[in-house]
Amino acid sequence: MVRLMLLFFVVYLGAASAYVLLALSRMRRLRTLPVPADTARPPISVLKPVCGLDLDLYANLRSFCHQAYPKFQVIFGVADASDPAVPVIRQLLADLPAHDLALAIGGLSLGSNRKISNVANCLKLAKYDLLVIADSDMRVTPEYLSQVSRPFMRAEVGAATCLYRGAAADGLPSRLGAMFINEWFLPSVQVALRFQKLRFCFGATMAVRRAVLDEIGGIARLADELADDYMLGHLVAAQGFEVALVPYLVENVVHEDSFYNLVRHELRWARTVRTAQPAGYSLSFLTYVMPAALGVAVLAPHLGVGLAALIFASLLRMVMHRAARSVLEITGPPHYVLAVVRDFLCFGIWAASFFSRDVEWRGQTFRVDRHGQMELKEITSR
Repeated sequence: MVRLMLLFFVVYLGAASAYVLLALSRMRRLRTLPVPADTARPPISVLKPVCGLDLDLYANLRSFCHQAYPKFQVIFGVADASDPAVPVIRQLLADLPAHDLALAIGGLSLGSNRKISNVANCLKLAKYDLLVIADSDMRVTPEYLSQVSRPFMRAEVGAATCLYRGAAADGLPSRLGAMFINEWFLPSVQVALRFQKLRFCFGATMAVRRAVLDEIGGIARLADELADDYMLGHLVAAQGFEVALVPYLVENVVHEDSFYNLVRHELRWARTVRTAQPAGYSLSFLTYVMPAALGVAVLAPHLGVGLAALIFASLLRMVMHRAARSVLEITGPPHYVLAVVRDFLCFGIWAASFFSRDVEWRGQTFRVDRHGQMELKEITSR
């Protein structure tokens, strides 16, 4: 029995190591490409659903207003006038009177996904046929809209999306959260796209033609979806349109003020992925090289074999840490030991995600069924 378990962990370590090496080879594809001078520039309506005071909210929102783009509007949406983000948005509108900006407050309530209700309220003010939806904790540079509009030069493209890099606020929980994005999430997407076409979107950017959105049932089709970004791309692809990956990295400002909030946030993300892609998610434990090496170390008949496995796995994770920092141009000292610890944390969250279908989101707890539909369970404190 011990030999069989050791064989399992040896195979597991080999598979995880192969994955890390493949991910390393794909990281360079994350670099932003220049926009051709002749790129078509259709007018764009940017829809920004907002809920609460994210860290640096004013700077995040303002970055979407300062675009080197000829014609666009930005619409901010909140559920009600008492939202603490409202004064920040009003200040932004006052500071940029020459820009085409608007605030949509309340109105429609389509389902359990409050973000989608906010988007629906924004849509009522949208003037243009190319819609760009982006989460409130994202930050961009002035060439963002030029990059996002680029794929829509081709008629077969119905939607487009962007990957994102994590920029940590102060504190260890925030640093660990950003490391997950940069060193586990980004490489995993790159590896997945090596073997399959993109058929989903990311919340960092969901760009879609209005006519295509109407064709899939409108924004209301996403009103009860936990993974609204995934489902938008999935429905667009199901209609025969292409979902394009924009060669641009949005910056996600990661602010986790406690380890509890970090784990809660990542558990919601993990359970979101599990409902969207259950088979692939179940096998994703093969991406965690440190638990595999620990299993070999515990079961190996010779201490030297176990130590060699742990050292090899640690070096792989450290190399990935260094490569991600280089490609993503992350400044400051590296955190090699945290990269090793983070691998164990990733595995723990993966395992914990199977014990419940409840998720906590913006002060509410939802029960998620096996189809990814949310139902409000209770109001919780944030």
